[in-house]
Amino acid sequence: QVQLVESGGGLVQAGGSLRLSCAASGRTFSTYAMAWFRQAPGKEREFVGIRRNGGGTYYADSVKGRFTISGDNAKNTVYLQMNSLKPEDTAVYYCATGSSSISPDDYNYWGQGTQVTVSS
Repeated sequence: QVQLVESGGGLVQAGGSLRLSCAASGRTFSTYAMAWFRQAPGKEREFVGIRRNGGGTYYADSVKGRFTISGDNAKNTVYLQMNSLKPEDTAVYYCATGSSSISPDDYNYWGQGTQVTVSS
């Protein structure tokens, strides 16, 4: 049974930083791709970034240069470091595994989500 648990969300001012964590159990994340998505109110869930099983990363254009995905093999945890946050980054953030796609429809394992709110 794969379980993903996110943490680290909160309220931050524009220009600030947050680090989200996604702790995985039932799967060794280093051998599987781990992705981050987000969903703002009234909008569809959108791709943020992915750490592929070879360690390479890929980001949506909207976050490229500001967000970074990293991992801790010993803790089986993936991180999303978010810098230079903007109000438009406000959303519920989810980690997911089970695919290496950028489409949320291709994933079957999801965390519960963590709220990120960026004030202007």
